Amino acid sequence: MIHTFAISGYRSIRSLVLPLDRLTVITGRNGTGKSSFYRALRLLADVAQGRVIASLAAEGGLQSTLWAGPERISREMRQGTQEIQGTVRKERVSLKLGFASDDYGYAIDLGLPVAAQGSMFNLDPEIKAEAVWVGEALSRSNTFATRSGPAVTALDETGRRHTPITNLPPYESMMMQAADPRNLAELLVLRERMRGWRFYDHFRTDAEAPARSARIGTRTPVLSADGSDLPAALQTIREIGDKEALAAAIDDAFPRASMAIEESGGKLELLMHQHGLLRSLRAAELSDGTLRYLLLLAALLTPRPPGLMVLNEPETSLHPELLAPLARLIRDASASCQIIVVTHAAPLVEALAEAGIRGYELTKSLGETRIDGVEPVPWSWPGR
Repeated sequence: MIHTFAISGYRSIRSLVLPLDRLTVITGRNGTGKSSFYRALRLLADVAQGRVIASLAAEGGLQSTLWAGPERISREMRQGTQEIQGTVRKERVSLKLGFASDDYGYAIDLGLPVAAQGSMFNLDPEIKAEAVWVGEALSRSNTFATRSGPAVTALDETGRRHTPITNLPPYESMMMQAADPRNLAELLVLRERMRGWRFYDHFRTDAEAPARSARIGTRTPVLSADGSDLPAALQTIREIGDKEALAAAIDDAFPRASMAIEESGGKLELLMHQHGLLRSLRAAELSDGTLRYLLLLAALLTPRPPGLMVLNEPETSLHPELLAPLARLIRDASASCQIIVVTHAAPLVEALAEAGIRGYELTKSLGETRIDGVEPVPWSWPGR
């Protein structure tokens, strides 16, 4: 389980180190930084996929995602007795992301590129430093792999430090190039674990949504991010997952309703029978809220739970009466995987609070995303 998540220099988040629990809820008013928190988590996951540079480019590049306020905010600035203004920068420009789990921790520092003559990619950020360690927080005594510039230093089988890589490109993470089952098996384990994280963000439910049409179906223990394989995912839960929990969850949200999967020529289509109707409704006929709930149900009842699942505003288009059943679904799913919920729906937060969550409310002060009352957590960033 991840017990600490850290962000520095990303959009409205100047510096944030948060303790996490089995079920953590992030809430706050519009514009307080919930989307930035969610995107930061996704960027961290992208490191293990080898696409963090491309993801930052899609957001407008490093310059567009960096903290835009002053390097330091004084007490006078917060009190309004001093004008908010920049000063001479003392630290390097950087975007830092990291986490610590029960066994391993990882952090990355991305900075401005050194222009290369003749290159057309001089706007790409560079990976300046990385570190992987064992324990609560990074220190020299518990680090087993670090990257500074192009060099990767690691512990060998005898516990001695050596430098297996000296020419790592600034656009490649050591996650991709240094993970070795013989020499750095821990890094390989960590990378595969991060690749297993799942993110579900605003499933499409419009008339052309992939989940509304029949699709070729194969066993699908993990619902895709766009929900296109919804019928196959639900049928997989029925065959190799908890079919009783599936039926109970549908009845909890839609009393006396039932679901069916129809197969024709290898294509699967979702049908739903609701109490009082004389025929079942196909997915194309379901309301946006009903379809979204079924998508969330398929994600949360997965027969193959991930190490981490992140739900971004799962309440979108749901009727208020569905929030309590959704909260129960999330609560039950958190028994088999760690879940982070990002939401601004107070009723959902209140329903989840009954499950004993760790909750944070984001606020904004002088453009900076903040959380009041968070206990300090040990944390260190890798040096360049």
